[in-house]
Amino acid sequence: MGKNNSRTRRIQPILWISTLYFAMGVPFVTINAVSGIMYKDMGVSDSQITFWTALILFAWTLKPLWSPFLEIYKTKKFFVVFTQFAIGILFALIALSLPMHDFFKYSIALFAVVAFCGATHDVVADGTYIGFLTNKEQAKYIGWQGAFYNLAKIISSGALVYFAGVLEKTKGVTNAWMIIMAIYALLFFALAIYHYFILPSENKEEQKKEKTAGNVRQELLEVITSFFTKKNIVWSVLFIILYRFAEGFAIKIAPLFFKATRTSGGLGLSTSDIGLVYGTYGSAAFILGSVLAGYFISARGLKRSLIWLCCAFNIPFVVYALLAYYQPADLLPVGIAVVVEYFGYGFGFVGLMLYMMQQIAPGKHKTAHYAFATGIMNLGVMIPGMFSGMISDWIGYKMFFIWVLIATIPAFLVTLFVPFPYPENQKEQEHN
Repeated sequence: MGKNNSRTRRIQPILWISTLYFAMGVPFVTINAVSGIMYKDMGVSDSQITFWTALILFAWTLKPLWSPFLEIYKTKKFFVVFTQFAIGILFALIALSLPMHDFFKYSIALFAVVAFCGATHDVVADGTYIGFLTNKEQAKYIGWQGAFYNLAKIISSGALVYFAGVLEKTKGVTNAWMIIMAIYALLFFALAIYHYFILPSENKEEQKKEKTAGNVRQELLEVITSFFTKKNIVWSVLFIILYRFAEGFAIKIAPLFFKATRTSGGLGLSTSDIGLVYGTYGSAAFILGSVLAGYFISARGLKRSLIWLCCAFNIPFVVYALLAYYQPADLLPVGIAVVVEYFGYGFGFVGLMLYMMQQIAPGKHKTAHYAFATGIMNLGVMIPGMFSGMISDWIGYKMFFIWVLIATIPAFLVTLFVPFPYPENQKEQEHN
């Protein structure tokens, strides 16, 4: 594994894993879910919201193309702090764009740059996790990693959406969301400062080797070639794409379904109600699921656990079909449904991350290959998300969530046959 210096060893990993993966989750969740609620409040159509907010997620798929550059220039810590500070500036600019006449055009363009910075941040954050922790430590902290990554989902689509709903009543929709975007900006400025002091950094000796542009191109070609020549890579790629395929449909439409009027098949919830069910009912269930999954995998091994993790991840989407069919007027059944879905999401998600970390990434270019894997995984969320609005407009919310359940079938099939090319107890070795 990465070579830790004495200062790194004095820092407990949980002190930076928690905040690093929280910072990693916020840009993705904000673009993928929170921006949809904001645009819905501001009168943008479902099909326009889902298409553009899903399209700009393509940055997370393309991130392997620039990941070798990040391993060559500066340190991972430098890029973590730099991208967090840049995201803070971009959120401030988004806040300023919302009162404009063409707010959607300008804000979505700024969100696209946030996506680029967020994808870059993912590469170096994962590289830090892989490089400074042993395989045993990776398994130990994988639950916490997943919990704090998805805590961003709870805070963003829960607490901050709830707060936006409260502000809307006194400040108006535009001003309310300007304040929320400003909060995001301040949050990332604070994270950048914190990680400047707390995050471990590579030894300076490892950064001395200079590379020319030609070396970089050769390095990139080698990274791509070595990734796609890995043993059983086709099956592994199918697995990481299809595992989250149903989620790609559900996650884009669920908050819009909650917000839509009851006459149009939705639940007619207010912005505050949506924040409440995500932030209050879902938060404890999600974190509990993520942490328990880490211990579950540690006790049984990933190979024996994976089909159960897939079940936990995909089966709970049935709650959205039930909500669409019965359209409960009470908030309690909605909260119970979110608890079930969030617990399953938290429990099942960590298995996918650990598979990519330990069965795809190992080798000379482990950071870049992990970036490739997570980028390809994103296609399984992005592609269905782009067309989710058009499908739900066409067949209605009730039939749409039936379609989501059908879309889970490929995940079960590939999970049953996914290969494990590396022994689970393999000791990670240094590659020069």
